[in-house]
Amino acid sequence: MSVVDATAILQVKVWLAGISPMVWRRVLVPATFTLRELHGVIQVAMGWEGIHLYDFHLRAARYGSWEVAASSPDVTLAALRFRKGQRFVYEYDLNIPWRHEVRIEDRLEPEARKTYPVCTRGDGACPPEDCGGPESFMDHRHDWYSCDALEDMDTMVEVLQQVALKGGSEMLKLDQETRWRLEDALARGKAREEAQGRPFSRRDVNASLRAGEHLNLMHQQW
Repeated sequence: MSVVDATAILQVKVWLAGISPMVWRRVLVPATFTLRELHGVIQVAMGWEGIHLYDFHLRAARYGSWEVAASSPDVTLAALRFRKGQRFVYEYDLNIPWRHEVRIEDRLEPEARKTYPVCTRGDGACPPEDCGGPESFMDHRHDWYSCDALEDMDTMVEVLQQVALKGGSEMLKLDQETRWRLEDALARGKAREEAQGRPFSRRDVNASLRAGEHLNLMHQQW
């Protein structure tokens, strides 16, 4: 792809390495976008919060946050002359990196009355920020089915049965130990839910892109 193709729309697929089932997104971005803007789009599409350093690995060059001595990401996708099928790496949170594989799938003509960037497809929940990286995220994916989770479920069923037998108003009269057991069980259940990550919603992603959220996130770490 040459600089004269600056009016094109690039179809880009992004997926997380080391995660199964695959967590991936497909986005359409103008070739006039810079790597900094692509960083913002990936953040929104994947479900990240833009609170960590990042960099792109393209050929032998690195572009991204200045703290990691990378080159400025204010270079356009058109100027990088990407070929169809070309792949590169985007890393986020460089302490325990989330490695994203990025592939230029196609070069398209812009459609009239269609706004860009836009997310066209995707699947898989985005891992929580600061959860310890891919290995830790994978380790906690099945926490819902652990013995501890079943014990907490038993506790909640037991307490709810007491309430049902005595009437809903008796919920306020539970002894302190029972209330503590219930609160602990609920707190652990919430933690397990959060460990599953943020569910993917194409509608929500595109609403955020239309609102310009990628323009906010692209400047948070530079």
